[in-house]
Amino acid sequence: MTTLVIFHEVDDVEHWRTSTRREEYFGPLGITARPFIDPDKSNRVGLIVECPSLEAFQNSLQGEGAADAMKFDRVRPETIQMFVEG
Repeated sequence: MTTLVIFHEVDDVEHWRTSTRREEYFGPLGITARPFIDPDKSNRVGLIVECPSLEAFQNSLQGEGAADAMKFDRVRPETIQMFVEG
């Protein structure tokens, strides 16, 4: 398993926090994500992601479903930062 830490900004933190889209898209691919929010009430959020491999996660992001999920969750794609455990 590979562990990733991902930070990004969203348009609506509460909508993102309560959305089930991440689980609906990533769950069947064997990917789990624990969400975190900025306690200072900014639009920055984070995830700890467990996935079979970095390649599997990167491939999952290429699917149309990933783009749809990010759009639904109001993610600002240009702000995504990803770190790999290592």
